[in-house]
Amino acid sequence: MTSPAPEGERRVALAAVAGAHGVGGEVRLKLFAGDLSSLTKGATLLVGGTARKLTAIKPADKMPIARFEGIDDRSAAEALRGTLVEIDRAVLPSLEEGEYYHADIIGLRCVDDAGEEQGRVVAIENYGASDLLEIERPDGKRTLIPFTDPIAVLDGDRIVIDPEFLA
Repeated sequence: MTSPAPEGERRVALAAVAGAHGVGGEVRLKLFAGDLSSLTKGATLLVGGTARKLTAIKPADKMPIARFEGIDDRSAAEALRGTLVEIDRAVLPSLEEGEYYHADIIGLRCVDDAGEEQGRVVAIENYGASDLLEIERPDGKRTLIPFTDPIAVLDGDRIVIDPEFLA
């Protein structure tokens, strides 16, 4: 049962299916979160756009192993290779002041203090110190800037940035 997201509804990718594991329909997952807590047994997730119940999840050496309802053999599991495991944004927990989900930041307009358009956030990277915003400028060039005050500040539905940090 494919269930495309209605207009205005957003999905958040939690993982991607890396491939089949064994012959019984299990799959290896590449997690986009730091741990398994975002994937809980019994949750209904969207796997390749199809609603599926997560029936089992277990840690493994490099990638966790999962089983989804309706995926019962290696061929079905292998057919999921490369698909996203998503959840509707609306079911994620509320956040504290100053916290954000990356999915809420990607796509936001970036402006300077005067409100002049500087680009859009196209990705968020983190190499250990803090989040870095990848900004696509109006001319198509991209640059990374730290997502820290006063360089880049979340202000409602936009990011106010210091253009001095744009390369």
